[in-house]
Amino acid sequence: MPPAHTTRLGTRRQPEESRASILKAAIREFAREGVAGARTDAIARFAGVNKALLYYYFRDKEALYDAVLEEVFSGVRRVIHQVLSHKLPPRERLAAYVGAHFDYIASNPQYHRLVHAELLRASRDPSRLRRVARQYFRPVFRELSTLLEEGAETGDFERVDPVQFIPSMVSVIVFYFTTAPIMEVIAGFDPMASERLAERRAAVIDFISAALFTPTGGVRP
Repeated sequence: MPPAHTTRLGTRRQPEESRASILKAAIREFAREGVAGARTDAIARFAGVNKALLYYYFRDKEALYDAVLEEVFSGVRRVIHQVLSHKLPPRERLAAYVGAHFDYIASNPQYHRLVHAELLRASRDPSRLRRVARQYFRPVFRELSTLLEEGAETGDFERVDPVQFIPSMVSVIVFYFTTAPIMEVIAGFDPMASERLAERRAAVIDFISAALFTPTGGVRP
């Protein structure tokens, strides 16, 4: 018989563990089923908690979905901010950003589905779309724009329009994961296998570098 002080997941005595378990299960369920199709019963079951505890932390399914989005969006924003804050030359910082962004998605393969679904959902609600853009995307856009300007000033980067280049760069990083199921059929291999991810990561960095880096490598003409 376990000692009296032993706690079990699914009780209010382990708030951080229980909440984290619920969020992990909710990410899985929302990514697979979408907001309308997701079931709190399935989330509670996968998290190993009862529904009463789920509603103790999150008042309803919409509140849980908002918490999931915060987990997903703030996670990638935090990773990007950390790498762009490093005191590296522009070329090294750009390559580090691309690699970190790619690695984050590769480590969280369900996240891109949630991001795409939320952007489609938010497009029908202008106020929600503005909040998502202001809170999560604008800070990243500003930091990347600053890096592009710095690299152009030092002669490391071609001078590009951030409004055009940044979405294209992000698309190159992200699109592979969106099309992975199709690529598996077309190419006949698992795109998410570690060796394939390593190949794709290197190819993405090479592609973006070829589009942005100047031939002179920081030496002004």
